[in-house]
Amino acid sequence: MIVNRHIQKLIPVLLFLIAGIRIFASDYNVKNYGAVGDGKTIDSPAINRAINAAAEAGGGTVYFPAGTYLSFSIRLKSHIGLYLDHGAVILAANHEEYEGGYDPAEPNEWDRYQDHGHSHWHNSLIWGEGLDDISISGSGRIFGQGLQRWDTDEVGAGNKAIALKHCRNVTIRDITMQTCGHFCILPTGVDNFTIDNLRIDTNRDAINVDCCRNVTISNCLINTHNDDAIVLKSSYALGFARVTENVTITNCLVSGYDENTLLDGTFQTKDDRVPDHGGTTGRIKFGTESNGGFRNITISNCTFEHCRGLALETVDGGILEDVTISNITMHDITNSPIFLRLGRRMRAPESTAIGKMRRINISNVVINNANPESASLIVGIPGHDIEDIKLSHIQILVKGGAPKEYVDIQVPELEEGYPDPRFFGKIPAYGFFIRHADGIEFSDVKVKFMDTDFRPAFVLEDVKNAAFNCVKAQKVKDVPAFILKDVRDFTLNQCEDIEDLTITNTNKQEIY
Repeated sequence: MIVNRHIQKLIPVLLFLIAGIRIFASDYNVKNYGAVGDGKTIDSPAINRAINAAAEAGGGTVYFPAGTYLSFSIRLKSHIGLYLDHGAVILAANHEEYEGGYDPAEPNEWDRYQDHGHSHWHNSLIWGEGLDDISISGSGRIFGQGLQRWDTDEVGAGNKAIALKHCRNVTIRDITMQTCGHFCILPTGVDNFTIDNLRIDTNRDAINVDCCRNVTISNCLINTHNDDAIVLKSSYALGFARVTENVTITNCLVSGYDENTLLDGTFQTKDDRVPDHGGTTGRIKFGTESNGGFRNITISNCTFEHCRGLALETVDGGILEDVTISNITMHDITNSPIFLRLGRRMRAPESTAIGKMRRINISNVVINNANPESASLIVGIPGHDIEDIKLSHIQILVKGGAPKEYVDIQVPELEEGYPDPRFFGKIPAYGFFIRHADGIEFSDVKVKFMDTDFRPAFVLEDVKNAAFNCVKAQKVKDVPAFILKDVRDFTLNQCEDIEDLTITNTNKQEIY
């Protein structure tokens, strides 16, 4: 009986060990397939052998123990997970220093409609096409040291860390990514995609979600000094317009500190002059590729630090609609804190119509130390209004300091231009400049400046149906809070120190 009792106590332990053996048996350790992990030997052939073996068995986990795995292209297959253990690093090799190179960029007859990097996937450190049920996870790191930052046709060169095309049921979780070339993660036409708990510190774009559906990006720390942190796009790279929709972005930090200073914890700002992109970038953005458009997007509980602001853009014909953004804090913003742009660059097939931007709610936002020369911009183009925009519970503190001469600045239309606030130049308002819009509602919005600013808080041009409720605007004596040009059906309600009135068919009106 005593022996039986001891055996009974051991049964849970034995079951645990057996389960562990089974789990281990389903793993494909890359070292068992010839990987060395010394940071000097090209290990991608061994890694691909492990992936192929797992795929032939119907799927499994390709396991990377501690070590540095110098690699060219790693080719994913369906039902495969890459797991990087503590101390494991996949290091992108430099094709000029080591024999071999990355897989060539595949042909794409539609590449004239988007940047070269968006048109090709195979010239990457890790890539997959037409796959189901794949993952990349673990506590290890992907270091893209040998990847190029720019679009290139150079034989053997690679410029993306992870590129996926036409895939379903994808998870990337827990890994760290450092200095990963043009794109850290580029999914195109990927559905049911989860990105969670990543730490990214890189030299160009971090995450570009292109023509994807059912996407969750959460709990990520992203520093992108030279380009954007999280970007939603809808290019023509697949050969047809495909909407990016049903996307949730939550609990993320985006920043534009010097490269690698997020990962090392120093958060340096010594290298803020970035000639390639007009200064520190960072930020969350939609739409520099926008053929297919955007629908059903939520962004919440995110922090912007020392970077550009939030940008929503559609300029290539797509519709941007049904977006909710809430619980955002921004500090040290280098250009427009909020930028909404409908344009007609029309880098798209000839039959494509100008897009629309409508039904956007932005609420519970706090912005501190915004760039004094910029303002938040809501700008359509003549004959194509941005529609039904609601902003509520927002506080903006601008550095300020602009002289009275700024009030006379004429903001260019730039109908066919690249959509970025910096190209609009200096702005005659310190709070919001709104043009070509229909259905604008501000509620409980407060704008202030740190240094005396001689611009009005709000300038509206060619705007219809604008309502400002419980709005507070700091202003200098004899400087109006509002300047209105060609504004119809404008109302102020319960606005402290600002006269309540309704204006119809006015050419120009100043409101103090």
